[in-house]
Amino acid sequence: MKKLLAILMAAVTVSGFAACAAPAAVEPAAGEEPVELIVFAAASMTETLNRIAEMYKTAAPNVTLTYNFDSSGTLKTQIQEGAECDLFISAGQKQMDQLDITADPEVNTEKLDFVLEGTRMDLLENRVVLCVPDAKDIASFDDLAEKLKEGSVLMAMGNSDVPVGQYTRKILAFYGLDEEELAKNGVITYGSNVKEVTTQVTEASVDCGVIYCTDAFSAGLTPVDYATKEMCGQVIYPAAVIKTGRNQEAAGKFLAYLRTDDAMKVFEAAGFAPAA
Repeated sequence: MKKLLAILMAAVTVSGFAACAAPAAVEPAAGEEPVELIVFAAASMTETLNRIAEMYKTAAPNVTLTYNFDSSGTLKTQIQEGAECDLFISAGQKQMDQLDITADPEVNTEKLDFVLEGTRMDLLENRVVLCVPDAKDIASFDDLAEKLKEGSVLMAMGNSDVPVGQYTRKILAFYGLDEEELAKNGVITYGSNVKEVTTQVTEASVDCGVIYCTDAFSAGLTPVDYATKEMCGQVIYPAAVIKTGRNQEAAGKFLAYLRTDDAMKVFEAAGFAPAA
């Protein structure tokens, strides 16, 4: 029952952007069976993948895409617990490694084996940014670090099991800040995924938040600063077909489509870049 509730509550059947005209309907080729492709993807990909779904109706009219958007840690747990999933796109390597039997055993400590051999790839790169509501005077990560030390600012960040939260923890460590102490001092609030952190910023319930460039774009926020590789490393989104899925061939084809120029234009318009 736990597994069923997790997927029913989280799965979102795709609808396109209202602003995007849907492509002309194309009838499936004779003999093509209808396929429901279940894609688990990081919450930061919501807008781009919904738009790409409308485009994919032309490329594969027999395929219905059903998305489950959430934090990568939550998605990883759902897959581990048996939720039906054909393709997984994570916002961090850690969550994919935890499902990949070929990954470092110090990361895949449970020896999970869900990644279909030969399908894993680095799909996209994102950037971690600092965003502030209007009228808040925080100019940069350097400025934020000083204000956190003073206790004069309230920052939103992701939970520890969320990739954006893990990147933020690295930034705090870069500045020699103790997250636990900051939390005790009441200068940090948390979100269960990057969308929740973004909402806290847009609603001005916090002084600032650390999110992805793509989420800032989607929310109409202008970043005041960008984290460097030295501060938090690269933000790579790995993708892989899940071996317990029922539609491995269709999942592989959709993953290949995500690497096409047409799909990449959608990603790049939102602030993503192809993974090097």
